[in-house]
Amino acid sequence: MRGRAPVIILGTLLALLLGAYILFSRRVVLELRRDAGRSGQMYARVFRALADPRPDAANDALLDLAHSIDALGVPVIVTDSRGVPAAAANLPFTAPLTDPQVRDYIPYLDRLNAPVVEPGIGTVHFGDSQLITSLRIIPVVLASLLAFVFLAGLYTLRTRMRADRERVWAGMARESAHQLATPLSSLSGWIELLREQSADSVSASAIAHMEGDLERLQRVSHRFERIGRPPRRDLVDLGALVVRVGNYFQARVPTLAHRVTIVASGGNEPITIEGDEVLLEWALEVLVKNGLDALAGRGGRLYITTKRLDPDRVRLRVADDGPGIPRDMRARIFEPGFSTKESGWGIGLSLAKRIAEENHRGRLVLAPSEKGATFDIILQG
Repeated sequence: MRGRAPVIILGTLLALLLGAYILFSRRVVLELRRDAGRSGQMYARVFRALADPRPDAANDALLDLAHSIDALGVPVIVTDSRGVPAAAANLPFTAPLTDPQVRDYIPYLDRLNAPVVEPGIGTVHFGDSQLITSLRIIPVVLASLLAFVFLAGLYTLRTRMRADRERVWAGMARESAHQLATPLSSLSGWIELLREQSADSVSASAIAHMEGDLERLQRVSHRFERIGRPPRRDLVDLGALVVRVGNYFQARVPTLAHRVTIVASGGNEPITIEGDEVLLEWALEVLVKNGLDALAGRGGRLYITTKRLDPDRVRLRVADDGPGIPRDMRARIFEPGFSTKESGWGIGLSLAKRIAEENHRGRLVLAPSEKGATFDIILQG
């Protein structure tokens, strides 16, 4: 049903626009018929006056003709031979003939239609009726309708394609999690067997690291299971999350040549928000790995911090003192498929941005920094 919603909305809007256009066309037809009837009546009155032997018949016919023209709704200003307004009808404002507004309206009428000049008598300046004004907007309405249909169709197509990609991505992710379940369970059994058969401290340390990696693989598998599902809303301790991610990566970064130091600080006060801890940890790890890649082969420091900005907002920050991101690439770093690394897939930052914005109604931004790259996740809390 969700995938068909854009199509239903598009169809409804298109039907409403077509209905409005049909009603407008019917109104135009009725107005044309009404004007044709008035024109017929004017001809009839003229011929009736010509056949009337009374002396005042011609004057009566002229008065009837003036009333009929007035009924057509055409704005008219009649000026005498000196250009002074002598009569007016159907103006869009109410004012006496001596008002400057009447004289100022004459150039507008002359732009619409050429005035009728009677030498020695005066000039008739006239505009367009409401019907002609309505007919002028028909091309605009048609062009707008076609543009809307094109844009709405393009939006619907892109929405459907995006929904299809998301369904495929979610299905592949959950299938990967399912396929990982069996070997992870087997690895857990082998680690337990090694613990029972090893007694020296070196083996115990290695087994502890293996257990940590196994736990991480299980978390990754759990993340894949969550893709495409509604995000959870649990209380998340951001300080503990920052420290946990920092400790995990510190144990796995170079400590001799090109030493990398990770500084993880959870702040001086507990900061908790409602969110999905699994997804937030994923986004944070993406940013940390992005910073570590920038420090690879050169060493440096990477900072992971959290801070309450105000009563309604908190910040997760990952900053490094590496070479930074070139200016010409900064606008594209969150695009799916774009990567500054030759072997990169261009998925990490776009995934982290989606977790922050779509799953937590927050923001992920590249913050200004004098050195290196600084990423901020701004969350409600």
